[in-house]
Amino acid sequence: MILIKNGLIYEASNKADATGNFVKKDILINGNKIEKIAANIKEDCKIIDAEGKHVFPGFVDMHTHLRDPGQTYKEDIYSGTRAAAKGGWTTVCAMPNTDPVVDNISTVEYIKRKAKDIGACKVLVIGAMTKKLEGKEISEIGNMLQGGIVAVSDDGGCIQSTKIALNTMKYASNFNIPIIVHSEDYSLSGKGQINSGKMSTKLGLSGIPALAEELMISRDIMLAENVGCHLHIAHISTRKSIELVRQAKEKGLNITAEVTPHHLLLTEEECSSYDTNTKVKPPLRTEKDRQACLEGLLDGTIDFIATDHAPHSDFEKEKEFNLASYGINSLETAFAVLYTELVLNNKMDLSFLIDKISTKPSQFLNINCGLLEKGKAADIAIADLEAEILFTPENMVSKSNNTPYINKTLKGKIVTTICEGKVVFLG
Repeated sequence: MILIKNGLIYEASNKADATGNFVKKDILINGNKIEKIAANIKEDCKIIDAEGKHVFPGFVDMHTHLRDPGQTYKEDIYSGTRAAAKGGWTTVCAMPNTDPVVDNISTVEYIKRKAKDIGACKVLVIGAMTKKLEGKEISEIGNMLQGGIVAVSDDGGCIQSTKIALNTMKYASNFNIPIIVHSEDYSLSGKGQINSGKMSTKLGLSGIPALAEELMISRDIMLAENVGCHLHIAHISTRKSIELVRQAKEKGLNITAEVTPHHLLLTEEECSSYDTNTKVKPPLRTEKDRQACLEGLLDGTIDFIATDHAPHSDFEKEKEFNLASYGINSLETAFAVLYTELVLNNKMDLSFLIDKISTKPSQFLNINCGLLEKGKAADIAIADLEAEILFTPENMVSKSNNTPYINKTLKGKIVTTICEGKVVFLG
């Protein structure tokens, strides 16, 4: 057993506005579950003194690229789950754009078995919608579901054929699982490098227009309405996209959406120095788009935050901008940057942030975590909100350090992470 003493415990309210309180209490963990939460618990067991620290339910990431199998020079299940644990994440959902692609039950079972054997946090698997992510033939969704996938997605790609997208939704809807889409019209995005606009013209880089995302979101919402499936929009990034989701929700459609930390906080202006750590898909957009992302999160149009952790090796990022890979490494930095930039700047309450990185994604996945309550999984993150953390290549656990926050100091340090009753990180 483990007893967490004297921490400021997150207690979520039942209100729709995602408010909560922090109350000084103890948490008793027995096995992999929370057994008791109360003041002044006395028990002869291992004690973690959380005096002056905040205690949260472990964070849940719906969008993680672990790169395993096949791209383990970027990241693997061992390093990726430890990066997650360092950042307070106790559950991550592994996206299917690996090599081979997660489009069959054997690859699903490989990831689950390896995560169980060597992982520092729980790994849930998202299967591919189409074979090899080629958008041509529906993958073995039924078989993968028997292996335990929690959703399907062609993230890393986008099904261009409307007929195939419709048929895939029809088939996947039989299994009552979310269909997660990366929305991009390739004929419009082409070989674009950053957001299409003044900045792309100024830098001499080809642009990815907002319309490339918005057209596909509009199409997929119409298809989802026709089929009656649960459509989830990954890494939403433009004002019009958010308005489309808002309208769909007002009609009562089963549409959800996520936003990344970088689309909440950064704009295309970050690309002005040609820093390839700012090159990501969808690209960093305008300030108005960024504000719309924040407003959409605050008003509930966007359901939660997901990292889109996309590690790349140095040789893939230390290139000319137009040759570098797309993606930002996020698991270790996400909480600190969101806390520093949004909570400390009074853009949102701390309880609201925890709701959006823990409670809401847990509810989305229908898993027994995301709240600190008796009987819930003992998945817990303890943070020293006054402590500063400097992110350097040397102190990052991930194999890669392709983040625009490298060599920057942020507040909100995770000091202990517990997953299913086991201490998986001590900082």
